[in-house]
Amino acid sequence: MIRKLAVTAAVGATRHTSFPPVVRRGAHVLILGSMPGAASLAAREYYAHPQNQFWTIIERIFGVLRTLPYAARLDGLTANRIALWDVLESCVRPGSLDAAIEHTSAVPNALTGLLRAHPGIRRLCCNGATSYRAVQRYFGAELARDFPRLECLRLPSTSPAHAGMRLEAKVASWRQALGPTARRLRVRDE
Repeated sequence: MIRKLAVTAAVGATRHTSFPPVVRRGAHVLILGSMPGAASLAAREYYAHPQNQFWTIIERIFGVLRTLPYAARLDGLTANRIALWDVLESCVRPGSLDAAIEHTSAVPNALTGLLRAHPGIRRLCCNGATSYRAVQRYFGAELARDFPRLECLRLPSTSPAHAGMRLEAKVASWRQALGPTARRLRVRDE
């Protein structure tokens, strides 16, 4: 069940809309962000901010070079049975920080519909606390009831705003979460 919330926002505030999911048959893991930041929205690419560590972490775990064109990085991600999306379909947020999301304006994506369409997904990896809290807020009861074997993990945020944790520690956390279900295909720049 998709819950559409009452959408309210300050006069003149901009509503931001997320991207479609990146997923293909055989996916085992779904990485969920909260909402793309300003740099990602402008580039129309997940994790486009040059200081976001997402693609660096993916490179360290799977060998998918962060310097590859965006489409090739997505191919490398999905070849490793990883899907990518955001919890929120849209929201009002001045700036790029998750803390600035106006939660009364948030509209969640159709997460449970995606999970039904891709029953091989058995783990949700939330990119940071905001994503994890949003999954719990909008889908917690439904996931527990309809997807009892689905694991939902909160991972350290790859955002430049989460600078209190060293990259090596983030890579270790992400590797532990992603490694057990992925095929570890290596995609290299040729």
